[in-house]
Amino acid sequence: MPEAPCDLLVVGAGAAGLTAALTAAARGARVLVLTKGHAPDSSSMHAQGGIAGAVGDDDTAALHAVDTERAGRELCRPSAVKVLTEEGPERVRELIAMGVPFDPELSLEGGHSRRRVSSVEGAATGWAVTSVLGRLAGRTEGIATREATNALALWTDGGRCLGVLTPDGPIAARATILAMGGAAALWARSTNPEGQIGDGIAIAYAAGAAVADLEFMQFHPTVLAGSRLLLTEALRGDGATLLDENGERFVDELAPRDEVARAIVRKGRAWLDLRSVDRSRFPGLMAEIEKAGFDPATEPIPVSPAAHYTIGGVVTDLVGRTDIPGLFAAGESAATGVHGANRLASNSLLECLVFGRRAALAALDEPAAPARPEMPPPERPPLAPVRERTASRKLRGQVWREAGVMRDPADLSDLARSPDVVASLVGRFALARSESRGVHYRIDAPTVDPGFEGHFVLRLGQELKLEHWT
Repeated sequence: MPEAPCDLLVVGAGAAGLTAALTAAARGARVLVLTKGHAPDSSSMHAQGGIAGAVGDDDTAALHAVDTERAGRELCRPSAVKVLTEEGPERVRELIAMGVPFDPELSLEGGHSRRRVSSVEGAATGWAVTSVLGRLAGRTEGIATREATNALALWTDGGRCLGVLTPDGPIAARATILAMGGAAALWARSTNPEGQIGDGIAIAYAAGAAVADLEFMQFHPTVLAGSRLLLTEALRGDGATLLDENGERFVDELAPRDEVARAIVRKGRAWLDLRSVDRSRFPGLMAEIEKAGFDPATEPIPVSPAAHYTIGGVVTDLVGRTDIPGLFAAGESAATGVHGANRLASNSLLECLVFGRRAALAALDEPAAPARPEMPPPERPPLAPVRERTASRKLRGQVWREAGVMRDPADLSDLARSPDVVASLVGRFALARSESRGVHYRIDAPTVDPGFEGHFVLRLGQELKLEHWT
């Protein structure tokens, strides 16, 4: 028999999950935060550059929306972009009020027409934001956290989500928010923590929730060669240049990330020259570069792309609601359509704040759960034994080779047959989109096809369907 349900179960302790927990607790809800690792370790914690938001005197939400949609290659959901850009400035101001020590000057990143990125020490924003949110959650009455506990499956009954199943048994909740991050660590070369292999996508899809846009994995172009250390886009905004093996510039450093990543792959090798940058703005990052054995003051730094951000995920509306009653998703786990085919730099932490808050408010409107939900017979899915997903080095290597920056349909066909559900979904989605758009590049179809201006959506037991979201 499971324990009495909490009002809100939040699976994930990154920026989206913590925002949702704090929002719900402020309204008197009893919240349980479940995390696979140890709070506040998450993809959010490793985010460097900052949070985009039209807080500057020369900026507006409308300008931010234009830049977001331009980066998204005609695939952004207009209503989601409107929500993100209009509510974003207030969410940034709330962080300032909470004590996040943003730098006095806004940063410029690729794809932005204005300096609108709020950062901490140039490249420590994710750590600063999750630290502040985590401390607040730790001392907020009504929020409990359970660490080192994996959500193996959703607990559903009668078509409704009643919580999750864990190795220690079921956890019941009036409403559940998946804020488990993305799947970028399925790729051998990644900026993400090793556990970010798409568990939220896997358990939601298995329970019958729709998933979308899984062909769109954003590769960050400037990651220290041979490591997971991301060299933030703010460096290029401050004048860092990309050089080829002859020491020549070969790309507009502030072009959208998909263009820069492909340019580096075509060159084969590239270096980021930081010698003209005010490196004192990025003290922590410079220390990490030096620890890796490079001197940014005297030599360009070798870089190459790495899988960074999962644009697709569990389909939600503008308040995080999925098509399973009682189940919500926010942050990188969700597919709202806000990023289109290519995420604008530093819109991800903003997405966590805006949609994490919205999901919590909507979740509190869910009807009350049974006082002590009855466990169905153990032979009924999804209560049959479920195993924790893992990603072997072989699987990560396969995903990197077959669904990397430049994609071949023959490789994607092999990936679509993978026994890993998320890897297989990536292959199936990427095969279906036989064009090149944003971060998805097919060597056999290198141009945009207007016939694919929509979002591929898949539900368990059905075929992929192209939908148009407004």
